[in-house]
Amino acid sequence: MSQDSLSKNELRSAFSLASVYVLRMLGLFMVIPVIAVAAKSFDDYSALLVGLAVGGYGLTQAVLQIPFGMASDLFGRKPIIYLGLALFCIGSLIAGTADSMLMLTLGRILQGAGAIAGAVMALASDVTRESQRTKVMAIIGVSIGFSFYLALLLGPILASNIGLQGIFLVTAMLCIGCFPLVKWGVDTSHAQVSPSGDALPKLHQLRGLLTHSALWKLNISVLLVHLLITCFFVQVPVFLINLNMPLGEHYKVYSVVLLASVAVLVAIMKLSKKLPVSTTFKIALLFMGTGFFLLITQVPSYWMICAAGILFFGGFNFMEAKMPAMVSSLAPAGQKGSAMGIYASHQFFGAFLGGLFSGLMNSYFDAQTSFIMCLILIFVCSLITRGLASTERVKRVTLSLTNLHNEDTSNEHNSDSNRLLSRMTELTKQLQKLDGVKDVSADPTEGAFYLKVDAKQFNLSQAQALLQSI
Repeated sequence: MSQDSLSKNELRSAFSLASVYVLRMLGLFMVIPVIAVAAKSFDDYSALLVGLAVGGYGLTQAVLQIPFGMASDLFGRKPIIYLGLALFCIGSLIAGTADSMLMLTLGRILQGAGAIAGAVMALASDVTRESQRTKVMAIIGVSIGFSFYLALLLGPILASNIGLQGIFLVTAMLCIGCFPLVKWGVDTSHAQVSPSGDALPKLHQLRGLLTHSALWKLNISVLLVHLLITCFFVQVPVFLINLNMPLGEHYKVYSVVLLASVAVLVAIMKLSKKLPVSTTFKIALLFMGTGFFLLITQVPSYWMICAAGILFFGGFNFMEAKMPAMVSSLAPAGQKGSAMGIYASHQFFGAFLGGLFSGLMNSYFDAQTSFIMCLILIFVCSLITRGLASTERVKRVTLSLTNLHNEDTSNEHNSDSNRLLSRMTELTKQLQKLDGVKDVSADPTEGAFYLKVDAKQFNLSQAQALLQSI
């Protein structure tokens, strides 16, 4: 088997886990562009409940994202994934059979309790070789973006044919389809639980990362960006209905917006190669702000809404692509899992706050006032991102010291533990001297070394030989 290509098991596992992401995210996102319109049939319909139904999943996702990830280390990946899928399925069924807006919102919140992103990523790490892990993660990462765009197109079509509650019932069926994908699509018979410092959050790392000088800026920024996109989807479907565009035809607007916004994204990406990161963030935020500005100052029309959406999504897509890459690069060696867990929690909490914010604003003010507040938040985000600098392109490498770790931890004498710690400290110093190594972190409890390296200079074989020689 070539070290440069995915094995059959790795390929099957990658596409099975990517499919789990797609099916689950479809269920979360398909209702976002339709709730504000389709839920009007409920007697207890209100602007506040609409906002909570749109963003409610984000609250439980934000709260449980890190605990679920850590639980998968204690109880196993698949059991935690099954639990998360079960909660998601139950939430979908509650929303799909709800006879009130309140029950639908509660079902939506329970959907978010299935916070299995960390466990899925950790399982992907367990069943893939270090040399192929980046490819597998890329396959799963692409599926997340794909599911969001597909959901925007399918949501309005399904809502017009089977109703809002029908979407939730379809979501429950899609979720049930995830169970066999995990059970039989991911073969763990030869898997080893990988050192999880760069895959899952660690409780003792959270405080330091929350106050990291650059990471906290990215965390607050993603919170605000997802707050803004939630506000966008609470209002725009209503605008389209007011233009006498049936819900089943809203996909026409979203398809134009999504395709054309790619051109805006490409333009900003090209600028990002020549300008400082903080400047390109300001440009992206300017595009998002211009989208809201058009919705405030112009009489809503099909083409005006398309133009506003193109500008907004062009900026949003750049921020959505750039920020997690920066988090991954900035996180200290062995702490990527914790950094990404914190980032994801802020991301989902932003969606919840966006729903709450838009619901409250629409309860007491008009849409234009809500968009003015969004412009203020965009300005705040531009201030927060000031000073963010370009990050180096780094590769993360995990080296397991299994034999040494097992040897020294097989008995419980303090002298053996001290010897293990001493030997790992010495190895850390030697690894730091290798070409291309930028940061090294040793974890004696996992018998692992986490490295951030320059892929062009780092020689993996040399590092592995060093560990074997001690």
